[in-house]
Amino acid sequence: MKKGIHPDYHVIDVKQTDGSVFQTRSTWGKEGDKMSLDIDPLAHPAWTGGNAKLMDTGGRVSKFKNKYAGLGF
Repeated sequence: MKKGIHPDYHVIDVKQTDGSVFQTRSTWGKEGDKMSLDIDPLAHPAWTGGNAKLMDTGGRVSKFKNKYAGLGF
């Protein structure tokens, strides 16, 4: 590999929303920095099986469904 063209790959701490911390290697930040996550597998509905609510402001979703109702989606 060429010298001086690759980013520094080092150990950082990652703090999840519940306060737990784990170490991983990354090119983000500097050696020993702490990354705080706003969304992680413990809180996000995509991983926890929670229900996402569709916000329909102005009836846009209803208009779309009515327009394409006969296509069998």
